[in-house]
Amino acid sequence: MGILNSQESLVKKASYLRIAAADLAEGMKTGNFKSLYRGQGIEFSGAREYIRGDDIRSIDWNVTARMGRPFVKVFEEERELQIFIVLDSSLSMQLGDGRTSKYESAVETAALIAIAAEMNQCPVGAVFFDGAIHFSCSPVAGREQTMLLLTRLDKAPEEPVNGSVLGNALTGAGKLLKKRSLVFILSDFRSAGWDKPLINLAHKNDVVAIRLQNSFDIQLPEMGVVPFVDTESGEKMILPTSSERFKREWKLQNENRVRRWKDLCNKHGVTPVVMNSTDEPVKILSSIFTHKATGIKR
Repeated sequence: MGILNSQESLVKKASYLRIAAADLAEGMKTGNFKSLYRGQGIEFSGAREYIRGDDIRSIDWNVTARMGRPFVKVFEEERELQIFIVLDSSLSMQLGDGRTSKYESAVETAALIAIAAEMNQCPVGAVFFDGAIHFSCSPVAGREQTMLLLTRLDKAPEEPVNGSVLGNALTGAGKLLKKRSLVFILSDFRSAGWDKPLINLAHKNDVVAIRLQNSFDIQLPEMGVVPFVDTESGEKMILPTSSERFKREWKLQNENRVRRWKDLCNKHGVTPVVMNSTDEPVKILSSIFTHKATGIKR
């Protein structure tokens, strides 16, 4: 189980999330995506011994007097990483298998990303969608922005719209981002029309695509011949869930979808991550920042 109980609000659980996000914040600075930080100014970081050729104007006279030999001041660039979250709340994400739904896992993951960004004073923005865009904001740094995102994550759309506008959400994210950013996409990618927008977004940003799945994506429970309705398209189907042939084909189709998705991501510089609804979001994110998660390829 994850950190959150689905009945408790993210805002109330923020203190627990902050504990879990502390290591993630450090990973953002030192891990796989540290090269994304942009210079924002100069910050004093210490002193070292003078080497021939150093600018004499950088001599630290206090340390020099104390040590009896010349030392110079060392400065480093202050750096800022801009983060953006694309979160899918479509009906297929809401499906559960008796445990945490894909959407609940995605929400907890998004909350951890937002809080870790705040800890690093990183601007963070987001777009939340199902069959329509329900919320979007440009990246802003600070506690107020984090609480806004947590509040919006807690608030499910009052009237969910069928379908998924993942492609539109990715296009909108690209328009909101004015400089290179680290973008996290949290979706089950069970829709069409997102391929080109994803490729375009990855041309100007570093993108991590987290594909949510649960046991139903791999195998349906045996219930005999059952009518189903596709929550995204509205298409109706009669599925023989007890048939061994059907089980094999269902599993194979999912494996093929995931393989094609990974191939597309890898081809265009997107980091693909498969996340089960039973996985611990903090562990998945830690693996992303240290570049050791199963399924991650560059």
